[in-house]
Amino acid sequence: MRREIVLAGVGGQGLLTLAAVISRAALDQGLFVKQSEVHGMSQRGGAVESHVRISDRKIHSPVIPKGRADLILAMEPMEGLRHLEYLAPEGVMVANSVPVKNIPNYPDEEEILAEIRSLPRHLLLDAVTIAREIGSLRSANIVLLGAGAEFIGLPEGALVRAIEELFGNRKELAEVNLEAFRRGRAAR
Repeated sequence: MRREIVLAGVGGQGLLTLAAVISRAALDQGLFVKQSEVHGMSQRGGAVESHVRISDRKIHSPVIPKGRADLILAMEPMEGLRHLEYLAPEGVMVANSVPVKNIPNYPDEEEILAEIRSLPRHLLLDAVTIAREIGSLRSANIVLLGAGAEFIGLPEGALVRAIEELFGNRKELAEVNLEAFRRGRAAR
């Protein structure tokens, strides 16, 4: 078993929480995990990327080689496209359709979404609206996780337990994030 997952977005979107949930779920399954992260800018809105490598064999490097990612989970659509070079030919991009326009001259939103739609294997969803509907904008990352769960290669129950463990000391927050995960699964 091997999964190479790239998480892409901007600061403040909860990418590191996503990486923690996936890593915890994999470790609980007795798998090896390596995780790395890159912060483009040390502020909210700066580019953030995380690599999560999962295997039943020892992993030597935390960095996914270009062209080898099985999955890109993109909280920001343009950031997803910026990381497209990591995606394997048979890989899948699961992307939030709502951009964070944090730069001057942000590219045309429809062109970005059309580029994602042109990928052979993709899922594009409005994770922000779904999160807003459940009353927690900060849970858009977990909505995206739910939408991409089938491509992660871990049992759904392992991901649910990891969410419960990560947010377990705050029961209300755990419940909101479990609902976000369920809504993401239903949005596929």
